[in-house]
Amino acid sequence: MFVIISYDVATATRTGARRLRRIARICENYGQRVQNSVFECKIPPNLFVSVKQQLLDTMDPEEDSLRFYFLGKDDEGKILHVGAKKSYDIDGTLII
Repeated sequence: MFVIISYDVATATRTGARRLRRIARICENYGQRVQNSVFECKIPPNLFVSVKQQLLDTMDPEEDSLRFYFLGKDDEGKILHVGAKKSYDIDGTLII
């Protein structure tokens, strides 16, 4: 499945900054960062359940937010990128 994960973490405190780093690290393990707080992930549905739970366990629902966008198999070809950062091949090798 192709999922876009975006997050907004309150970083006014040290614990918030720590949550931000942890959430980013989790996302980096499963996808490609395409914006500061946006990741494109191509993962099997059963693995997504685990990723989602890790993120939910890390975030503070009173201060932070997570968004998951589920795209179909063919939707990755419908992504239009314009700007400085070079696009990548989501089916290519992911180096962690």
